[in-house]
Amino acid sequence: MSDSDPRAALARLAAARGDSLAALSAMLGRNAAYLQQYVKRGSPRRLAEDDRRLLAQYLGVEDHVLGGSGGKTGQSRTGFQIARLAVQASAGPGALVDDEVLLGTDVIDPALARRLGLRDGQAAIIRVRGTSMEPGLQDGDHIIVDLATTVPGARGRLHVIRVDGLTMVKRVALRDGTLSVSSDNPAAPPVPDGPVDIVGRVVWQMREPA
Repeated sequence: MSDSDPRAALARLAAARGDSLAALSAMLGRNAAYLQQYVKRGSPRRLAEDDRRLLAQYLGVEDHVLGGSGGKTGQSRTGFQIARLAVQASAGPGALVDDEVLLGTDVIDPALARRLGLRDGQAAIIRVRGTSMEPGLQDGDHIIVDLATTVPGARGRLHVIRVDGLTMVKRVALRDGTLSVSSDNPAAPPVPDGPVDIVGRVVWQMREPA
């Protein structure tokens, strides 16, 4: 397959993000072999339009790269589209990474997206669970996560992280080569030990009115 082939493009883009084709298939609500068969066997010959659109948005590429005829997918005429994931970034015991399934998309004002520095296909909305980041983040809050920002700074900021297969939101700082991970609530249990994978930085908090 040439690099202009949408199947080759999909395989290359998934590998660059570290995503398996099985995981992307699950994100689409398909069986685990769906994209593997598409890439390796050419079946189906073309991706369904909705599948292709969601993949293009998630991977941050134009629709035509994956075999479509459209343009950019991240921003529509009415707003900036952000993927809504079923994963819950725990402010408590943690949520399994396997729960990370695409529910659909939400739209925010393009001006807000620009102010937050969001890139096409590089943002997600997820739900906070637990109380360890109170009072700033409360159980049930929805947050926008910039998936392109995976290197924390010296000043402690909120990041979504994975530790030992669990997804959580914590305050993370990198000082003199040492990573510091903490909860805002002093009554919260200790952060689990293990390698820390930075998923992205929390850039906006969305809370439904009481």
